[in-house]
Amino acid sequence: MDTIIQCENITHYYGQKMIYEHLNFEVARGKILGLLGKNGTGKTTIINILTGYLKPRAGICRIFGEAMERLSPAAKSRIGLLLEGHVQHAYFNIEQIEKFYSRFFPQWKREAYYELLKKLQVTPVQKISTMSCGQRSQVALGLLFAQDPDLLILDDFSMGLDPGYRRLFVEYLKEYITAENKTVFLTSHIIQDMELLIDDCIILDFGRILLHEPTSYILERFRRFRFDSDAPAFPANDILRNTERIGTHWETYSFASAAEVERELVKNGATVSRLSEDKLSLEDAFIGLTGKY
Repeated sequence: MDTIIQCENITHYYGQKMIYEHLNFEVARGKILGLLGKNGTGKTTIINILTGYLKPRAGICRIFGEAMERLSPAAKSRIGLLLEGHVQHAYFNIEQIEKFYSRFFPQWKREAYYELLKKLQVTPVQKISTMSCGQRSQVALGLLFAQDPDLLILDDFSMGLDPGYRRLFVEYLKEYITAENKTVFLTSHIIQDMELLIDDCIILDFGRILLHEPTSYILERFRRFRFDSDAPAFPANDILRNTERIGTHWETYSFASAAEVERELVKNGATVSRLSEDKLSLEDAFIGLTGKY
């Protein structure tokens, strides 16, 4: 498969604070990749680097094979960008903003914009400034569809949306991307939405990528284990993730089988009883990998 996004050895600091060191990842054509991480791990920073708004201390990002700081106008026209806050030109009405954006994109498909906006129950002359956050998000998505980009970069696309608008957003995105073989790089704090949408998942820890795997692999393999034990503590390792006492019992997270987890627990010289295994949602898996705090 063709590589659409390629980041090599990205290192960046804000002052003396390290955000990443030697960050490497790729996104293949036709993939929907979700970037997850706690606040302050650098999700928006990597989007700013990808789009050329921010230059890293070291390393390089390429989109369509071009370095981010030297993207050609042709490459830029193939990228649909949705930043936190959605539509910026709120003084336009629905018709005006469509005409404004259409001048920048030679492959503009105005019917894609108006098809989505039929669901909003607003008039063509209604100003963006009078719309709710959810309605503005649909205007932004309609503009992206009309642009017909090969790559969509969406930063916290579901912020401020109620459940109905979030589900509409996700359903339209999924249908559009699947039908058109588009590539998507996105972030969101609503991990339930990501689980419905993304093919692959990158989980950022502070300064590094903790995990980069297909979403299906995480959901099928990663488990929470609950057990009783008289041990005072269990050391963290590649098998036992974020092991802690919760009330009167213990819990740990692992990609290993129940038998492997039990053997690892017993290796610490502790008694272990009533070991149980739970399947996880993507949000639970995120917490299990990164910790609650």
